[in-house]
Amino acid sequence: MREKEFAILVSDKKCCNYDPLEELKQLTKTAGAETIDCLRFDFSHPTANLFIGIGQAEKLRDLCVKKNANLIIFDRELSPVQQRNLEEITQVKVIDRTQLILDIFAQHASSREGELQVELAQANYMLTRLTGKGTELSQLAGGIGTLGPGETKLEYDRRKIRKHITLLNNRLKKISLHRELQRKKRKENMVALVVLIGYTNSGKTTLINRIASSNFAQGDKLFLTLDSVMRKIDVGNNQKAILVDTVGFIRGLPHQLIASFKSTLEEVNYADILVHVIDSSSMDIEGNYKVVTDILKELNVSDKPTVTVLNKEDKLTTGEKRQLQRIFPEGIFISAANGNNIEKLKAKLSQILETKREIAKFSIPFDKMNIVSIIHEQGNIIKEEFTDSGIKIKAEIPRELSGKLAEYQTKK
Repeated sequence: MREKEFAILVSDKKCCNYDPLEELKQLTKTAGAETIDCLRFDFSHPTANLFIGIGQAEKLRDLCVKKNANLIIFDRELSPVQQRNLEEITQVKVIDRTQLILDIFAQHASSREGELQVELAQANYMLTRLTGKGTELSQLAGGIGTLGPGETKLEYDRRKIRKHITLLNNRLKKISLHRELQRKKRKENMVALVVLIGYTNSGKTTLINRIASSNFAQGDKLFLTLDSVMRKIDVGNNQKAILVDTVGFIRGLPHQLIASFKSTLEEVNYADILVHVIDSSSMDIEGNYKVVTDILKELNVSDKPTVTVLNKEDKLTTGEKRQLQRIFPEGIFISAANGNNIEKLKAKLSQILETKREIAKFSIPFDKMNIVSIIHEQGNIIKEEFTDSGIKIKAEIPRELSGKLAEYQTKK
């Protein structure tokens, strides 16, 4: 168990509906530290050596002494030079937003894949830290008898981390191959994939628990779900689907994490439907929405059929709900916590999946009863008749399945 950390948070000024300090407080709480005070500075003109001004750094030092703080958290990514200089002035450990999020991911990773992905992100982050210090070491290593040792140690550390990164990538590739086999099996079984996406703490895990009657860990914390979890659901009209919960997005999500979690996020590429879950009670709904849509563009999946879900409607007033209806006219208001309008959401999913189905007639011989079972499992039986040679079936089934069973189709 690590020592309790008492943090002073340093953030930018509030902008429009988005308050960076409130989100930083949530991140700090999720990481297990206690916020004891906060400071807001103007981050628009960062300095190269401290990020903030010397006067602000001294103010921060005095506050740490007064409040007995042992941690300072900046809501920006700091360079190695800035981080070390701030620690020298304040005599307190200083971390940035990227380190904070990496720490949260490390705490919440539960599967072997998740642990490897977080470890890879941390290694990539550490490599950038060494690179920054390397420039500084080369500048200091002047004079007779001083050239070389600093750089030699630095290069050794770099090679060690790069070797570790290669090892982690190889291990993740093996897991990715297994994931690909699972995808192929799902495709062979022609089960639709419905993927939940959204800003962190929007209620995606609560929603999958509600729809699939599962019991994944949920709560009012950021990044509670890191690993993709799946459950088979029935959306109605005998239409089955695999519902997938993915890692939540956030402003300034470190690029190391996006790269490391690439294999997990690949589930989005194979989705038949994306369900964008929005926390309708958030103060910055439109900002959160843009963060998610921008990441989807980065993943080249913004053209996927998407259902917008406005979760936590039980926290809205009538006026707030009316305003959101104007912003998201196609949005479905639900409450994953109490089950409001869950059936309406499932009906929408069923409606979209029906566009990928067709009515077909088949004549199946008795020695191919496994095909009859597949039609029953994946289709909606309209008519079924036993004959001397086999079974005649009229059913609404996925178009892909209809194509695979073309040799058994009849016009009568």
